[in-house]
Amino acid sequence: MKASSATYWRALASGTRKDMLDRLILALLIPLALPYALIQRLRAGLHSAGILRANSLPRPVISVGNITVGGTGKTPVTAYIARLLLEQGLKVAVLSRGYGGTLEGQTAIVSDGREILLAAEQCGDEPFLLASTVPGLMVVMGSDRHAAGMLALDRLSPDIFLLDDGFQHLALRRDVNILLLDCMRPFGNGWTLPAGLLREPHCAAERADLIIHTRCPDAGSSARAVPGKPACRARHGLGTVVPLTGGNPVAIETLRGKKVLAFAGIAEPEHFFAELRSRGVELVAAISFPDHAPYDDARIAGLAAQMRACGAECAVTTEKDGVKLRQLPPKLAENILLAPLALAIDDPSPLLASLRNLLQK
Repeated sequence: MKASSATYWRALASGTRKDMLDRLILALLIPLALPYALIQRLRAGLHSAGILRANSLPRPVISVGNITVGGTGKTPVTAYIARLLLEQGLKVAVLSRGYGGTLEGQTAIVSDGREILLAAEQCGDEPFLLASTVPGLMVVMGSDRHAAGMLALDRLSPDIFLLDDGFQHLALRRDVNILLLDCMRPFGNGWTLPAGLLREPHCAAERADLIIHTRCPDAGSSARAVPGKPACRARHGLGTVVPLTGGNPVAIETLRGKKVLAFAGIAEPEHFFAELRSRGVELVAAISFPDHAPYDDARIAGLAAQMRACGAECAVTTEKDGVKLRQLPPKLAENILLAPLALAIDDPSPLLASLRNLLQK
């Protein structure tokens, strides 16, 4: 799906497009969403009844995931929880699918906590980003998370597991099930794929032990999308930029007055561009690539041509994109900045209580 069509579909599926043509297209997609939703409910019910077996690991498992397609900030939340556990002196291993890497489908160690053993191109951008930004964190990739966990136990001996993007991975039991929901549109337009953003019907949110509402406004309270569940409010923001080639971070405000090209290959790049503009950064161009898009020679050449065409003094992108830009020509690389996404949780006590209860067991 090209970036433009993907952007249109996300707007349609999130409920922000409501013109007559949009409603017609949605009406054509709904008949496809109904059997999809039924299959997902049946699958979850079979797991709940024990008819479909779930494997267990002999260490605690904390799952972090969402119920919608992309864009809720799973990686920063996973990193945040990993740091909390590492500060307790625990050996923490993340189990990740390794989506988008050349080794996707294989089971392999990305990082042993001391050394990163695979490149981003091999393991995918998210596992590599976690391994490179959280010191001491072990990361193992594999579509079969139980097999990945057993490999970690055999080779790394972790104390606890973090199941990245694990809400739908019902084949592995978890001790704490954390669900991330977008604060403003927790369930998109309410429909499952392909008519909406939901990976499964919104009633599946009842499986969660804890809700973290992401992208919350600075003030005010969000409505509880899942009543009765403990919940936290989280915000993602940009505070600094750092050169791709290395160096000290500087305040993002240093970009004010410069002609900046922004680009991103993430689930919802528009949020990234809007955050830059809100910080006073003048964007002469904003380029969206598909989520997890590889930066091949053609894409890099096009990016360099765009910078020349719009007279950009520099380009800024996300940390997630940055892990795939290590082989850029030096002349281009020195003009690219990375903007790390900072996570802030207003009141982390529900999360801390869940972790404390688990560790006390």
